[in-house]
Amino acid sequence: MRSFALAIAMAACLAVASHAGNFYQDTEMTWGDGRGKVVDGGRGLDLTLDRTSGSGFQSKSEYLFGKIDMQIKLVPGNSAGTVTTFYLSSQGTTHDEIDFEFLGNVTGEPYTLHTNVFTQGQGQREQQFRLWFDPTTAYHTYSIVWNPQHVIFAVDGTPIRDFKNHEARGVAFPKTQPMRLYASLWNADDWATQGGRVKADWSHAPFVASFRGFSADACVWADGKQQCPVGTMEAAAVAGGRRGGRSWWNQQLSDMSYRRMRWVQRKFMIYNYCNDAKRFPQGVPAECHLR
Repeated sequence: MRSFALAIAMAACLAVASHAGNFYQDTEMTWGDGRGKVVDGGRGLDLTLDRTSGSGFQSKSEYLFGKIDMQIKLVPGNSAGTVTTFYLSSQGTTHDEIDFEFLGNVTGEPYTLHTNVFTQGQGQREQQFRLWFDPTTAYHTYSIVWNPQHVIFAVDGTPIRDFKNHEARGVAFPKTQPMRLYASLWNADDWATQGGRVKADWSHAPFVASFRGFSADACVWADGKQQCPVGTMEAAAVAGGRRGGRSWWNQQLSDMSYRRMRWVQRKFMIYNYCNDAKRFPQGVPAECHLR
């Protein structure tokens, strides 16, 4: 177990060193009436929630596959009722979506990290985790690797979930709809904390979640075409499909990364839709039986 902890710590150092984008150039505020603010010369962005409204932003670009990184410092103290989000989504009733959501809690109790994958408008693929650190005292890197065969969720470089392309077995996979990055901070005290039993304490408002280090090494969708970064396919070819190859285009989990993911899931996963027989009386979704 010590070796896994060391690997996680090393991955965290590498992740924080990733290239940071500029929020002025790469994103735009979408709602909140001034409650979202770009700070530190474009290197950071703060979202604020008060009793009146939360706030949110989106990427200016749409992406069709890529590696998306965001460093986030979550609402500290009593964050009950608040939800901070970081996700990719397309538009329409049959949209695709890849979700990180952080459900707040009362002081001293852990956040819940909620993940989900929507394909063709269908979600219900929730996996939830506790984190192995306090996500409110420092920035941590949350990553989505999205390529034609995998959606990999990672925290500080440690994979926590791998949604694979099982289209050949009848499972839909997000691969045709370009998605934009979205992030928000909002009031969900009707459900977020202990099923809505614990409400937001507005005496602690305004609540603030801070973002920095937005990086999109991704194929941009523009004018009906996919434009990938120079060298993406060359790097994929050099990697040759090897497990753990350097290009995100054909990235999959190495044996070590898979073992780290399984360790995180054993230690920190608190809900897995694949184990919820009550929710799926006719049988859990097909991908739950596939590897």
